[in-house]
Amino acid sequence: MNDESLRPADVINRLPRRTPVPTHHPDPVLDVVVPVFNEETDLEPNVRRLHAHLCEAFPYPFRITIADNASTDRTPRIAARLAAELPGTEWLRLPEKGRGRALRAAWSKSPAPVLAYVDVDLSTELAALLPLVAPLISGHSDMAIGTRLAPASRVVRGPKREVTSRCYNALLRSTLAVGFSDAQCGFKAVRRDVAEVLLPLVEDTGWFFDTELLVIAERAGLRIHEVPVDWVDDPDSRVDVLATALADLRGIARIGGALARGTLSPAALRPDANATPSAGPATDIARAPAGPAAQLARFAAIGAMSTLGHLLLYAALSPATGSQAANALALLVCAFANTAANRRLTFGHRGRGSALRHHGKGLVVFLIGLALTSGSLAALHHAAPSATHTTDLAVLLAANLTATVLRFLLLRAWVFRA
Repeated sequence: MNDESLRPADVINRLPRRTPVPTHHPDPVLDVVVPVFNEETDLEPNVRRLHAHLCEAFPYPFRITIADNASTDRTPRIAARLAAELPGTEWLRLPEKGRGRALRAAWSKSPAPVLAYVDVDLSTELAALLPLVAPLISGHSDMAIGTRLAPASRVVRGPKREVTSRCYNALLRSTLAVGFSDAQCGFKAVRRDVAEVLLPLVEDTGWFFDTELLVIAERAGLRIHEVPVDWVDDPDSRVDVLATALADLRGIARIGGALARGTLSPAALRPDANATPSAGPATDIARAPAGPAAQLARFAAIGAMSTLGHLLLYAALSPATGSQAANALALLVCAFANTAANRRLTFGHRGRGSALRHHGKGLVVFLIGLALTSGSLAALHHAAPSATHTTDLAVLLAANLTATVLRFLLLRAWVFRA
């Protein structure tokens, strides 16, 4: 996050007021971007299907932009041919990979007042496209996202993807206190006037791009509309779940750090802000005093998500790195996010004041937890060298729960002591 770009008054003043798109708009009202990388098999049939759906069911002029980010197979040739054959279809070639990079480039060049994107596999049922963009066309909302986690959604996917998605979104809610339900569904839209202001503030160029854009929009007080979708998992998906999960956790830690330091200030982005943020250091002020019971409840919710995230990371990393290294890395990532979340949500501290001291003490608490969990693993492997991976996880869970109780006591009595 570029700290300087979040402070100037011109950012406050540039956030637009919502107005309806004119009924008779001469140019395309909607630009649907399809980011692709080496999709020579799915590209043509699915873009033709998307084009046919828009021609039949979308009542406004539209454009489809195929954003090819550094494909090395026949994707560029297929994209160029589709752009020549299908009216209202264009092709954009980028020299570097990254879904976020492709979306930024395509949205930045588009003249359409409403910008959207869909995954090339069209896992999301296209019947939800008009409900997705209608609130943006009418001026009701600033952004819109498809959600696979609403009660009305119908989702078909394997247990691994289901657990990963739910854990990721739960981790977002517990660490960054977001209100939206599904950050990574490849089915989103934004008004162009909003995108012009927010895109320069987004650093990520990969899969975390969506989440970062949504967090900034929500912190700015913009309205995010959610649409339940029907979604069927693509069994031939090219997504590297482990690499994506690690990149997302790094993104969460970066955004959480910016919030903890006060460099991502919600007030600096709100359209109704009436004063320029002070150039001086932010103060460390409690949001609202909370009693031990409320603190324990918030800590337990954050701790449950952290424990689950730790176990998932450990299970994913341990086959490649070994149990001790996997435990240390998983605990470090989750501990940083846990400290940032508890600092803000459980104990009510805001701004940069004392942030460094809090995270320094949080690191000490992390080391205590690491000694406890690693010691438990070492004791298990000494007593039962042939212990299974399931036994590892069970022992680690028990040690983690013990470390969590100790962590709350240390955070309340030492790290964030009033």
